[in-house]
Amino acid sequence: MSIPAECPFHARSLPGDGTPLTPSPQLAAWREEGAFVPLDFQDGHEGLVATRYDAAVAVLQDPRFSMRPSRMPLGPGDAEAGGSAHGERAEAEAVPLELPGALDEAGQASDALNLLNLDGDEHAKLRRSVMPRFSVRQARAREEWIRTMADEQIEHLRSLGPTVDLWRDYAMHISARTHCHVLGVPEHHYPTFVALFVEPSTAQQKYDFIRALLAERADNPGEDVITDLLAHPDLDRIEVEGVLRLLMGAGRDSVAYLIATASVALLTHPEQLAALRRDPEQIRPAVEEFMRVGAMFVTLFARTAAEDVEIEGVTIPAGTSVAVSPVSANRDPHHWGAENPEEFDVARDAFGHLGFGYGIHGCIGQQVARVEIRTAITALLAAFPNLTLVDAEQLRPQPFAHPVAVYEAGAVIASLDGRAS
Repeated sequence: MSIPAECPFHARSLPGDGTPLTPSPQLAAWREEGAFVPLDFQDGHEGLVATRYDAAVAVLQDPRFSMRPSRMPLGPGDAEAGGSAHGERAEAEAVPLELPGALDEAGQASDALNLLNLDGDEHAKLRRSVMPRFSVRQARAREEWIRTMADEQIEHLRSLGPTVDLWRDYAMHISARTHCHVLGVPEHHYPTFVALFVEPSTAQQKYDFIRALLAERADNPGEDVITDLLAHPDLDRIEVEGVLRLLMGAGRDSVAYLIATASVALLTHPEQLAALRRDPEQIRPAVEEFMRVGAMFVTLFARTAAEDVEIEGVTIPAGTSVAVSPVSANRDPHHWGAENPEEFDVARDAFGHLGFGYGIHGCIGQQVARVEIRTAITALLAAFPNLTLVDAEQLRPQPFAHPVAVYEAGAVIASLDGRAS
């Protein structure tokens, strides 16, 4: 079948009544309706959203889909604001991960360089330049450093207790410090990194920091991404700066979100928490379940068909943009079993989830992220046997954190000793 140009189900926007652990029931209804259902985009384009696992994987691995143009789905409230009229504001705000491209010496924007919207050889070249530092072997080599750092953050929690914010006081620091360690940002620059890449700052401030850091690291090489980029024979300065801008802004927030969300999941499912405490070795597969049920991206960056493509019996016309929903695909009963795909179960075999994306644009740092999440949760549970949840913003619907439709990590207030403050 093909998707008709005038579909009676159009004027659809993404629902906003879901939470990081309890998606909107609208996604399940769409998934029941079909592998692809119509979805409007902020620029007025009438596209699709892939709701089922097999369809999602097919789109993400098919080279006939391009990351360009960069289109953002219509979100909650956008339809009321007027899709096309809203599109001008959305286009200005929707640059992926605040990536305007590198700035020249005068501070002017050059041609945009964004690894997220490149295809084919362009994308492969830049991705290959950093992949060695994110391999399984590299992740394992950094595990001891991450464990020591997590223990330091545990002591920081003790100093703040008995009531703490597990996101801001714990998860954010673990992810940001590991990010700096892998990229090659020296420890004495950590406060500046947080001020520029965790807190709001301008593109100019970010690039000033990157350039100063490159100059410093040129004289002090190490076992890190920055050193590799500086020594890469096929990258020019603009490419190096652009890749670093992406890496400094991407992934860090996702890991912090997952540590916080996994904590909420366990503290709101005492039977699952008890199972993990009884068998701490279960943490490795449990991380995959954390990623499955707590995927950050309601939809990934849209892919656009470069030619007519048939998937799951549906013909997607050339020029049609498809937003893939990991949140929906990760709960598809056709893939995960009809009995309990919506339930959180740390004993589940959740490998193959789309929490890290899939295909050539899958998360570069997923192996390091697994170590971070596993280590952070293990240290937290071991240190605080009476840890209890007081409140969490993630239990309530929140505005999407980005036009592409991602959940945002909010405050996760917990009692370290099990008593209300």
